[in-house]
Amino acid sequence: MPEKEKILAESVADDILAMITIDKKFKAGDKLPNENDFAAELKISRTTLREAIRILVSYNVLEIKRGKGTFVTDNKELNDNFSLGELSNLNHNVKDLYEMRLIFEPETAYYAAKRGTDKEIERILYYGKLEEERILNNEDRTDVEQSFHNSIAKATHNEFMNRLMPIIYKAIYTGVILSDEHPDMVKDTINDHRMIMDFLAKRDAEGAKTAMRLHIIHAMRGFGLEDDV
Repeated sequence: MPEKEKILAESVADDILAMITIDKKFKAGDKLPNENDFAAELKISRTTLREAIRILVSYNVLEIKRGKGTFVTDNKELNDNFSLGELSNLNHNVKDLYEMRLIFEPETAYYAAKRGTDKEIERILYYGKLEEERILNNEDRTDVEQSFHNSIAKATHNEFMNRLMPIIYKAIYTGVILSDEHPDMVKDTINDHRMIMDFLAKRDAEGAKTAMRLHIIHAMRGFGLEDDV
């Protein structure tokens, strides 16, 4: 396969992986659409799709069952966190969780702005806008906020950052539940996310990093955790 087509296939494989791990479009055991329909949806050739699937099969993300189709495997490593499972289940207090976010997430925003593909940036913006809609409609936004931050982590192209996300999810979930009781904090979330998205869209890494740091500091101050910030 020519180098250009190989790069495209790898990009498509990454897109399909994002559909599984971020968009939750497919879950373990789900069958992918038939080849013709899926290739048309992704706007690629069937040859490129086959190569992308081959890549994901080699990583035990997909499984081809003859006569039945291509299925998502029950691969625990897709949501693994480098054996940090016990850590992610610990009963951390809110301050510890937000300090972890403050250490970790500004850098994810920085590298996402530098390394994210156009499609990855589009995914971040999509979830950011969707979360704002959920907030304005007084709908649960927990899963969307997780997808927003997860898509930022994925755009760093740093595997360790991605595998730390289960710990961050705990902080995000806790923050959503607590901040819903504080209208000013919810308003800050909307404004902060707009600022983060604006810098990411402009590929301004330092701006995205600063915006993410301010977002987390605003939340910590809202919870009265700002003494050491």
